[in-house]
Order: sequence, then C-alpha cells, then structure tokens
Amino acid sequence: MTIADYAFYGFAIVLIAAGLMVTIARNPVHSVLWLILAFLNAAGLFVLLGAEFVAMLLIIVYVGAVAVLFLFVVMMLDIDFEELKGEMARYMPLALLIGVILLMQFAMAYGAWVQADGALGLRQAVTPDVAEVDNARALGLLIYDKYIFLFQVAGLILLVAMIGAIVLTLRHRKDVKRQNVLAQMYRDPAKAMELVDVKPGQGL
Repeated sequence: MTIADYAFYGFAIVLIAAGLMVTIARNPVHSVLWLILAFLNAAGLFVLLGAEFVAMLLIIVYVGAVAVLFLFVVMMLDIDFEELKGEMARYMPLALLIGVILLMQFAMAYGAWVQADGALGLRQAVTPDVAEVDNARALGLLIYDKYIFLFQVAGLILLVAMIGAIVLTLRHRKDVKRQNVLAQMYRDPAKAMELVDVKPGQGL
C-alpha cells in the first residue's frame, strides 16, 4: 500500500466516524464541531481525487461560512434542547420506518442500475485532458465559458428563491418603532427644534 492509500483510509474512517458523531452527539455545539471535522476530511478525499478546487471550496464555503454560522446560531439562541429531544423521541419509530424504506429504495435502485454504452466516454469528453489543463482552470472553462448561460440561470433561480423566502417570512409588527430615513432627511429644521427661554432658577 502506498501513502495515498493510507491517506484515503485515514480520511475515510475519520469522515465516517465524524458523520456518525454528528447525529448521535447530545450537545448541538459538539455536533457542529464534528460536522466541521467531517467537512475537512471530505476535502482531504477530494484532494486525493485531484479535485483541488472542490476541496478548497468545501473548506472556504462550508467550513469557513456555513458551519461557523451554524455554530454561532446554536450558541446564541436560547433553545430548550431537552424539549426538542422529547419531541424527537415521540417520532423516532416513524423516522426509523422512513429511513428503512429509503434504504430499501436505494438498494433496489443500485441493484437495477446499469451503465449505458458510451457513458464513460461521454463523461470524459466534457472535461479536457488533465495533463493539458489543471483542475481549477478546466472547471472555470466549463462554468464560465461552455455552460455560462445555464450557470447564470441557476444563479437567478436561487436569487428568486431567496427573495421569495424573505417575502414569505417577513412580518410587519405595528408595536415596533422603525426608523424612517426619508422623513428624517426631509424634515424642516424650523419645526424640528423649539427654543425655550428658561429664566435663571426656574428650570423647565
């Protein structure tokens, strides 16, 4: 076995163990930390596969932004986790049943899966030769050159979905004082202040 084989088994074993600890950890903060460890080991596996760009993307986006955001939200929100665990225990039999059904469906799909003739050649024809173009440059050529229209449409769909989620969840409360910037900008200084002649010793 080579060093790459040992590295693969090391990353894979730690990734599986970290993913298991994410689901069984009692403390949500510990679950997020285990999730970060799982992301780092998944990035190591991508490096072994030669996908350096995807590995760095996994570390920068998921570890550096998403997982840290999860950690801050879990730490700052005052959530009664004991009550949540009680609710989860009530629906655990139904969740196990759904999980078993999903595993059976995956097993059936894997058993019936057959690779089409010429599929491997079609997949290899999309990407340029690794010896000629490095991984990050090849991915950039595919996204920003060959499939630029589809990439931009996908970004617009995500933008519309984000705006829709904000509109659906936005609630205007009447009992909350809000700042009216335009009213502050257009106010008349003569009406905004009042000069009071206070005589000595009287006060307001």
